[in-house]
Amino acid sequence: MGGRRHDRRVSTKRVRNRAITLLSLGHACVDVYQGAVAALVPFFVAERAYSYAAASGVVLAASLLSSLVQPLFGALTDRWAMPWLLPLSALTGGAGVALSGVVHSYALTLTVVAVSGIGVAAYHPEAARAARDAAHGSHTAMGWFSLGGNVGFALAPLLVAAVVATGGLGASPLLVVPAVAGAVLCAAAMRSAAGGGTAAVRGEGAGCDDWGSFLRLSGAIVCRSIVFVGLSAFVALYVRQRTGGGDVAGTAALCVLYVGGAVGTVAGGRLAGRFGRLRVVRHAYVLTGLAVAGVVLVPGPSVYLFVALTSAGLYVPFSLHITLGQDYLPRRVGTASGVTLGLAVSVGGLAAPVVGALADATSLRTALVPLIALPALGRLLLCGLREPAPPGRAADSSDSSGQRPRTASA
Repeated sequence: MGGRRHDRRVSTKRVRNRAITLLSLGHACVDVYQGAVAALVPFFVAERAYSYAAASGVVLAASLLSSLVQPLFGALTDRWAMPWLLPLSALTGGAGVALSGVVHSYALTLTVVAVSGIGVAAYHPEAARAARDAAHGSHTAMGWFSLGGNVGFALAPLLVAAVVATGGLGASPLLVVPAVAGAVLCAAAMRSAAGGGTAAVRGEGAGCDDWGSFLRLSGAIVCRSIVFVGLSAFVALYVRQRTGGGDVAGTAALCVLYVGGAVGTVAGGRLAGRFGRLRVVRHAYVLTGLAVAGVVLVPGPSVYLFVALTSAGLYVPFSLHITLGQDYLPRRVGTASGVTLGLAVSVGGLAAPVVGALADATSLRTALVPLIALPALGRLLLCGLREPAPPGRAADSSDSSGQRPRTASA
C-alpha cells in the first residue's frame, strides 16, 4: 500500500511539474507581445515617419488598455472557469502585433495594437490562477511561471529585429508564430492540469478576503513598478553618460538589468520557501533602495554592479507579489492576479513620461534621484502585513484553532 501511495504521489508531482513547465513556456510566448510593440516603434518611425508623439501613442494603446482591462478579466475568471481563454488570448495577442505592420493607417494601427493588448490582458488572470493550482503552494513553481513571462518580454526585441529588420514591416505577419506556439502549449497545459487534478475551486469556501492588506501590497507594487520602468527607459542613456562608453555600454547595462531579473525571479521562489514570502519581499525592497542609490550616485564602471543588484532586488519579489495577492484575496484570485500583474504595474508606465520631463528640465541624473526613495516607501507599506494562510488552509487556520496566521518576521 505504501509503495502504491508513493508511486501515485510521484506520478501526480510529475504531472503538475509538466503543467507548470507548459504554462511557463506559454507565458513566454504570450509576453513576447508585451515587449514587441515597443520594439516595433523604431521601425514605425523609420518606415512611416511617425513622430515621437505618434509612436508613443502606439505603445500607450497597447499597454494602458491592456492594464486597465486586466482586472475586468480577473473578475470574470473569478465567476466562471475559462481555460479556453488561454489559447484564444495567446492567438489574439499575436494577431494584433502581426497585423500592425501591414495596416497602413494610423487609426488601424492603434486598433490592432489595442486588440493585441486586450489579448495579453485576457491571458494573465486565468494563467496565473492555473499556475497557482498547478503549483499547489510551491513558491519555486510560481517563480518558474513568472520567469517565463520575463524571458518572453526580454526576447521580444531580438525577435522583432530578426523579422522586421530583414523583411521590413511587411514581414510582421511572421510575428504570429510565437502566438501559435503559445496556444498549443496552453492547451496542452490545461489537459495536463486536468489530468493532475489541479482544477480550481472558485468562489465559496476559499477563505476570507483581506482587502486592506491587498491594497497595501498593491501600493508597494506600484513603487516597484515606477522604479523598474524608469530604469528600463533611461538606464542605457544614463550609463552611457556616466561611463562614456557609447551605445555598447548602454546596451550592456540594459542586458544586465534583464538577466539579473531572470535570476532574481527564480531565486525569489526558492528564498521564500526557506524564509517566508514577506520576509524576502521586505529585504528585497531594502536592497533595491540601496542599489538604486548606487546606480545614481556612484561613478565609474561599478555602476554595472549596482544595476545587477537593483535588478535582483526588483525581481526577487515579482512572483511573490502574485501569490501574496492571491492569498490575500482567496475568493477573488482572478481579480488579485489582474491587479498585481496589470493595473498596479501600469502606473510605472504612466510615470515614465514624468521622469523624462524632469530629465529634460534638469538632468537625467537629477530625474533618477526620486527613484531612490520609492523602494523605501514600498517597504513602509509592507510594515505590519501578516503572512496569509497558504492555499487551501485559510479555513483550517482560523476555524480549527481560532488563531490568525502567524506574523512573518521583518
